[in-house]
Amino acid sequence: MLKVLKEGKFNLPEVFARGIVVGLLLTIVIGLGYQKWRASAAAGERVIEIHARMPEAGGWTPAELTARAGETIHLRLTSDDVVHGFAIGGEEFASNPISLDVEPGKVSEVTLNFDKPGKYTFYCTRWCGLNHWRMRGSIEVSGAESKSVEQAKPLYLQLGLDIDAAHPAGNVPAVAPSAGRGALLGDSLPEDYRSREYYRAHSPAQVWEDLRAEPGLRDLTSAELWDLVAFIWWSNTTPEAIREGEQLFASNCAACHGESGAGDGVMAGRLEAAGAAISAGEHESGHKPVEPADFTRVRELLGASPALLQGKILRGGMGTGMPYWGPILSEAQTWEIVDYLWTFQFSEEP
Repeated sequence: MLKVLKEGKFNLPEVFARGIVVGLLLTIVIGLGYQKWRASAAAGERVIEIHARMPEAGGWTPAELTARAGETIHLRLTSDDVVHGFAIGGEEFASNPISLDVEPGKVSEVTLNFDKPGKYTFYCTRWCGLNHWRMRGSIEVSGAESKSVEQAKPLYLQLGLDIDAAHPAGNVPAVAPSAGRGALLGDSLPEDYRSREYYRAHSPAQVWEDLRAEPGLRDLTSAELWDLVAFIWWSNTTPEAIREGEQLFASNCAACHGESGAGDGVMAGRLEAAGAAISAGEHESGHKPVEPADFTRVRELLGASPALLQGKILRGGMGTGMPYWGPILSEAQTWEIVDYLWTFQFSEEP
């Protein structure tokens, strides 16, 4: 520094002037931020800053928020490590979804106003690691007293299904059943088998057994009965529902179950390795992850009813690595995923 001063390279007035300019710029930036905050506060908005970290480092901070029905809250989100995503689940946001990226060093903002009291779940939409599914938070919205509406139990609970028990099919087709071929035999199908209630409560293998016992269907071969099973599946869905189910599967399920449904997604190997490490005592104690379900295995999928599959989606795998989607997806979305799962076994209508 002394040498610089002696050589005349240190211009004190110039440094002072630059310092004033930098200070003015900082004052303007801070002032604009303050004015924005004041404007939000004046508009009745409450500003909340949320940091996102990988689940092992804490997940969302804070993860539990409160609000009142009709109150406007403004969220400012940033990531402290990798890119995350932010979305809010539930019926209210199914038709008007909120979804944004949360990047390191940047701030993403969203303004919310909840019409109805209740508990809303927000979650990460980016596969940020093995425990990505644990990145869940909640917004508890309170409001005026209203008549309590009892929520209907999920179908798997109404039917008393044990969704954790093995459910292999006792009979499986030799070739992939075809809904198109089954449609040609549809006139012979008793009306009771066409109802959605029957379809959702019975596995394809159970349906085949019931059809086999029908006196009017005794002349049909085993393969033809399986085609009728596929036709019953097709009759209880639509091409639009299957497309929606495919998109939901790709966004939320394929990372583990694979795009082909074979249980070979990009996260499958890490789940298997974590489970092996826990078994060997080389990993922190806790639930043991298992390999994702393979929907291309005929005996396993055809032994499961739609109600059982929806139950798995709603409740998750209880520590196996299978997330719970009940607070995230709408009921219609869960059934759309179930409808899509059968495409791994049944060919669609031509």
